[in-house]
Amino acid sequence: MKNNNILIIGEHCIDKFEYCISNRLSPEAPVPVLNPYSVRINEGMAGNTKQNVKALVETKFWDINSIFPKDKNTGYDLTITKTRYIEEKSNHMFFRVDEGEDDIEPFKWGIDTDVLIGQADIVIVSDYDKGFLRNLDLIEIANKSTLSILDSKRKLTNDIIKNFDFVKLNKSESNNNPNLTTDNIITTLGSLGAEYQDTIYPSPNPQQTIDVSGAGDTFTAAFIIKYYETKDVDLSIEFANEKSAEVVSKRGVVVPS
Repeated sequence: MKNNNILIIGEHCIDKFEYCISNRLSPEAPVPVLNPYSVRINEGMAGNTKQNVKALVETKFWDINSIFPKDKNTGYDLTITKTRYIEEKSNHMFFRVDEGEDDIEPFKWGIDTDVLIGQADIVIVSDYDKGFLRNLDLIEIANKSTLSILDSKRKLTNDIIKNFDFVKLNKSESNNNPNLTTDNIITTLGSLGAEYQDTIYPSPNPQQTIDVSGAGDTFTAAFIIKYYETKDVDLSIEFANEKSAEVVSKRGVVVPS
């Protein structure tokens, strides 16, 4: 029996959380002195979407593939690193250091790429607008996909998104794209749930938000997997709301149970 096939396309990173203790201010400047004491490292961006997919499906029945950027200088897999320095007691992030974003080789079309997209039962595009995907690439991916969802940080147009089955935006991204008129947009609203075609879907289990990192990846993966299984938008949004509420109640970037 043929396995189901899912493909994740987008920028990949390593999320590094440096948890620190801070008990004093620096004598050199009005800033806290951070003393790192523990580190948590996991895959982020499209890599986190992939980890969410693995957590949500029976992997023996699914083939999970990905297209991540290469280093434009070496041709090897590129890893962007995002290092967050966080005060342990308050979970307050003091600053973040990003490395590797300038070395992304743009997405390349070819026979292998066309086959991966064409054979996938589900295509998830996690577009962080770092130079990997162009507008035309997004349009072509949507055209070649059987079932697709786009989670994008860029300025969008109706032409870019109209052939995706679904587009996931958060409230801020939706406000930054006021001219979109397609009916395939799901807007996540944090603890309030999500909105689709003028209907609000409340979170069935709103949680105290400890950390929002990666919650959008969880919603995207959970929604499209449940939709593939059920073809029921209402049920799929409710499931995605539930899984998102689970991860925001925990520290760092985590995947749902």
